[in-house]
Amino acid sequence: MKHTLTLLAALLLAPLAAMCDDAAWLREKGKLIFHDTFEREETGNGAKAIGNGWNSATADRVPHIKQADLDGGILKIASATKEAGHAAHIHHDAGFTDGAAVVRFRFPGLNQDESLQLGFVDRELKGVHAGHLCYAILSQRNITLIDHKTGVMNLEIRKRRQEYLDRKEKLPADLDARLKKKQITVPWKADNAWHDLVLVTEGDEMRLSIDGKLLARHRSEGFAHPMKRWFSFLVPSTVWIDDVKIWKVQ
Repeated sequence: MKHTLTLLAALLLAPLAAMCDDAAWLREKGKLIFHDTFEREETGNGAKAIGNGWNSATADRVPHIKQADLDGGILKIASATKEAGHAAHIHHDAGFTDGAAVVRFRFPGLNQDESLQLGFVDRELKGVHAGHLCYAILSQRNITLIDHKTGVMNLEIRKRRQEYLDRKEKLPADLDARLKKKQITVPWKADNAWHDLVLVTEGDEMRLSIDGKLLARHRSEGFAHPMKRWFSFLVPSTVWIDDVKIWKVQ
């Protein structure tokens, strides 16, 4: 049954992918508001050591460990997740309603199960844990698009969900159904090559393309949050980043 649903999702997505070129849409409708090629050296291990406006929310937890190394125009992230008690979290100002992040990335193959979470945050938003809005999560086997604002990071939902997790009980049917509607997961096989990723929010839709091919799209009300203040990486192990562009459409 699961295989059938996955195949059905792929068949439904195929014609939509043919009609969707988000890179072209950004060039036509958008304004490039930030670009970084990382052609410099970092200045230590602190929160602002990457430079050019980047900030690491986890760097100061382990100032003796280098988690971000600028090497030959590549941002090499190696998270001290165990020591810091948190995956490496690196962010930059964004500031749009509709727009996108365009990222050239690579899983270098230095660790098993390398993954990358990237998306948008609004720390001024009340009622949502740490302002987490929406993310794409790339694992070795699949891609997930998830609305955190009206899902698991909503403080009321988070509190209710945690009670069941603490008791190691199943979530009630209504809560489980609501959270499942907040995300979509599609199959994807990771490798160790460089890839160009485009992550778009347009209205209540989030879309993710890799190397010009639309791989996932989902609608949820949290995606329409009017101010994506930060673009954010969350890296639990190792990822290399070669180039980042942030586009604003509105």
